[in-house]
Amino acid sequence: MKNHLTFRSIFLVLTSVFFITTSYQNLYAQDIKKNKVRLKADYVKIMDGVISFDIKATSKIKKKNIEVSNINLAIYNVIDDEKIKLGTTITDNRGKCKFILKNINAIKTDSLNTYNILIEFKGNDTFKKAAKRLNFKNANIEASIITKDSINYISAKLIDKSKDSVISGESLSIQIQRLFSPLIIGEEFNNTDHNGTILVPFEEKIPGIDGNLIFEVVLNDHDEFGTVKALIKAPLGIPIVEESTFNERTLWSPRNKTPIFILLFANLLIIGMWGLIIYLIVNLFKIKKTKTSKHETI
Repeated sequence: MKNHLTFRSIFLVLTSVFFITTSYQNLYAQDIKKNKVRLKADYVKIMDGVISFDIKATSKIKKKNIEVSNINLAIYNVIDDEKIKLGTTITDNRGKCKFILKNINAIKTDSLNTYNILIEFKGNDTFKKAAKRLNFKNANIEASIITKDSINYISAKLIDKSKDSVISGESLSIQIQRLFSPLIIGEEFNNTDHNGTILVPFEEKIPGIDGNLIFEVVLNDHDEFGTVKALIKAPLGIPIVEESTFNERTLWSPRNKTPIFILLFANLLIIGMWGLIIYLIVNLFKIKKTKTSKHETI
């Protein structure tokens, strides 16, 4: 009987300790302050190319904005009250990621011909859950190079595909692709006329590989249509003359392309040094041999 009471007492004590520990852990977990995640997203459409959502995740921690890496984001197409999952993406070490659509037909519009995209982060042990909505309509840019009176022009038309009508009074920029940042051509902003078109002359002499230049006609970060780009490749540049000395024997070439005079000078110097060393060693042996002979004679 006494043993039975002792066992019950021990069991009650262990159960109480377990519940107290669990409650403390839950309270401690609730006290941990999670940080907010800010999601920034842009819709980018390249004509006859990819369509993407460019996303960046940041958070303000200890009054400093940091990039949130390695978090999983879910992408949804929202139609009325229905959420259709398009896929997931993960931020890189700079807090950035890109979700690519195969084409615009992969998503659907609502009754107002507007695409609604939801980007969701479910949260983790460090960050709270977050969401970002993207709303945009479908726009196209039709661009080409035309020549009038021996002058080349970049011609472009901005079209609202949801209404199948032109868009007037909107600003398009013309730029040329370069290695680090594009080079703007003409005015920074070129407003479309009542026909939705712009006509920008190109008379500059700009070098390009084999004389080819890639022009970009850009509707940049529009509130309704996002970012839309049309690319034109045209042989309107000055051919780049290759001045590479990679296959020549220069001081900055790889060792298998070392200049001949340096090879000769270096090898002659090495041979001369070794010749002097060998000459000195031979003379030392001769001196030693001479001294040994004289000693034996005495």
